[in-house]
Amino acid sequence: MGKSFYFFLLSITIFSIGCEDVIDVDLPTEKPRLVVDAVIRIDTSEAFTMAQVKIALSSSFFENNDGIDVDMVQIQNLEYVPQSSLDQNFILLNSEETGVYRGSKNTNFFTEGPLDLHINYGEESFYARTRFVPSVPIDTLAQGDETLFSEDETEVKVTFTDIGDRDDFYIIDFGFNEFLVTEDEFYQGQTFGFSYFYDEKFESGRELEIGILGADEPFYNYMNQVIVQSGGDQGPFQTPATTVRGNVFNVTGIDNMEVLDNVERTNNFALGYFAVVQEYKKTLTIQ
Repeated sequence: MGKSFYFFLLSITIFSIGCEDVIDVDLPTEKPRLVVDAVIRIDTSEAFTMAQVKIALSSSFFENNDGIDVDMVQIQNLEYVPQSSLDQNFILLNSEETGVYRGSKNTNFFTEGPLDLHINYGEESFYARTRFVPSVPIDTLAQGDETLFSEDETEVKVTFTDIGDRDDFYIIDFGFNEFLVTEDEFYQGQTFGFSYFYDEKFESGRELEIGILGADEPFYNYMNQVIVQSGGDQGPFQTPATTVRGNVFNVTGIDNMEVLDNVERTNNFALGYFAVVQEYKKTLTIQ
């Protein structure tokens, strides 16, 4: 499924008519990399949060990434004060299926202080650091009746109100692996509304769940690059046409975890991203 926003580009494809020659195309290949989907969405109204991290190996072009088992997935918060003698300042995520790791912890653990992700895979160690980023609720979510390209589209209208005393970045999740990024540079402290077009005419009664995630500037930039390079039709943790570097570093042999630029090994890193963000969701029933 594709998508359209009210700012859009038209792609022009030139067809060769009557050509039956088979052309071999050399597709880009590289050594498989670890792919880490560690975007943890927080509902701050809940006392506990179930954290989920998905881990896979990148595959050949046009193929799916296969989930893999790793030796350890841990999230640590060195500033967290344990709530009891049985509580700790870290959580070990358990494998529930190949490549999927989950664990539950009280929500305060994720919303206060720096969060460190540690992954051990074979003889290699991977690390990422982030902090909780707040979001804002969706004010209104409504179905529109306009189209951009054809009648086989569904318009949804979204509005939300930005917080005026901070610089905010947002990621809108429209489901179906379709995302949009926006920043408040031109609507800080104001209500912002826009239309989004699915390239499918949904049947009456279909429910669409749309979420708005907070993001810091690096996560915003990462998602923007992935969306552009994938044409908007891939999820952010599938293998894009060209490698988009996230914030998960290969730290095997590194003594100082505060120095993560990997200057002398620029090609030794994982794909994917670790982020902990507040999410507000709203559901629209198609008429």
